[in-house]
Amino acid sequence: MSDSGDGLPMPRRIWAIAAISFGTALFVVDGAVANVALPTIARDLNVSDGAVTSVVTVYQLVMVMVLLPFATIGDRIGHRNLYQIGQVLFFFASAAALLVNSFTVLMIVRALQALGAGIALSVSAAMLRSIYPAKSLGGGLGINSVIVATSYAVAPTLGGFIVEHIDWRWVFVAAAPLALLSLVIGRYLPDPKPREGRVDWVSGLWNAATVALLIGGLTIATHDRLVLGGAAVLAGIASAYFLYRRERGMERPVLPVDLMRKPSIGLSVVAAIAAFIGSAMLIVGLPFRFEQGMGYSPDEVGLLIAPFPLTMLFVAPAAGWLSDRVSPSAMGVVGMAIALIGLLLLAFMPSDPGAFGIAWRLSLCALGYGLFLAPNSRLMIGAAPVDRSAAAGGLLSTARLFGQSTGAAVVGVILAIGMGLGPAPLLVSAGFAVLAAICSAYRFRATGANLVRRPRHPDTVRP
Repeated sequence: MSDSGDGLPMPRRIWAIAAISFGTALFVVDGAVANVALPTIARDLNVSDGAVTSVVTVYQLVMVMVLLPFATIGDRIGHRNLYQIGQVLFFFASAAALLVNSFTVLMIVRALQALGAGIALSVSAAMLRSIYPAKSLGGGLGINSVIVATSYAVAPTLGGFIVEHIDWRWVFVAAAPLALLSLVIGRYLPDPKPREGRVDWVSGLWNAATVALLIGGLTIATHDRLVLGGAAVLAGIASAYFLYRRERGMERPVLPVDLMRKPSIGLSVVAAIAAFIGSAMLIVGLPFRFEQGMGYSPDEVGLLIAPFPLTMLFVAPAAGWLSDRVSPSAMGVVGMAIALIGLLLLAFMPSDPGAFGIAWRLSLCALGYGLFLAPNSRLMIGAAPVDRSAAAGGLLSTARLFGQSTGAAVVGVILAIGMGLGPAPLLVSAGFAVLAAICSAYRFRATGANLVRRPRHPDTVRP
């Protein structure tokens, strides 16, 4: 059976799922484990609290810069080859973290880790599509969402343990064993035949520069440089427009405008970005409100946030399974409506709601986002032609990372103008939930979908 056929045969499929799951956990753990170590790193390397946040933002920025260009390269050299090249680079960059003796060296190590993780992540969604039969793709993405949610839940506890009992440098090595495990069983991963053609380096570098201007501008604005940051964002918007004009006439563009012209994909991308911005604002903004606005200690804040990823653990696989049977667009509308209610309840909760009052509101938000994310991802990946799976996967990962990075930066801007401890971040997050719901509703109408889906006839094919 060809790897490009309708899923991998058993038992190879099980081993491939394990390999891709270790890889997914790697990306998430390494991106989230460092947060709790930032104050310790700032003291040890003698840098300011503001500067040390670059440990996180540089990682996110490099990852989102390389996703789309390397998705195109993956089509040329093979998805499995590129996936494992990224993991090897990540592994050796992690080992180098043990030698860090200055903040500059740490930034170089984090950039190399992000480069390796971004290279691998650029083709991971395409391989997921090749692993599962089409009728089970939603369930597969639901399993992937469980891995993501579990990793997000484990990472802060793992990071805190390392900082408390071992040298903080080991925080940046914590995910390396996952790369090694994925490499050991990586031969079971699908490996479609590479496609002929040249790599468009101009578009790839242009795309990376555009992302750097957009996210970098927002990051600059969080450091009380609103004018400079705003100028960078405007330059990024102009760059994106001219890049779009260049790419729209190409057969296999690096910026996949050919895919985004389809309502089922283009609207899914916008909806995904909006949802990830909103969820990132929720997770990044609430700790400031809990600690500085409501007087909770840092360890209590970690426990208060826990209901969100824990709820996602149960909702995500169920939503993925359901999206194989019910219209993902309809599920998106329902999910974002539930998330909107939860966000508003959090924004206007009493001054002393208690742990339970916070927990059930956060769980309601997680229920909404869980019902939205896996079905939306299924729609985006399933609607693309098989030979453009890597481009669709890169687009999905870019939407997630771009949304998360933007959401964190927007919270920083709101904090910088003195409105971060009240309901403002949650109200802005609610606005993005409304945008995601509108996109899902319009997509349902534009694709002519049925509420209950028939196997083999997804609601994603109308151009």
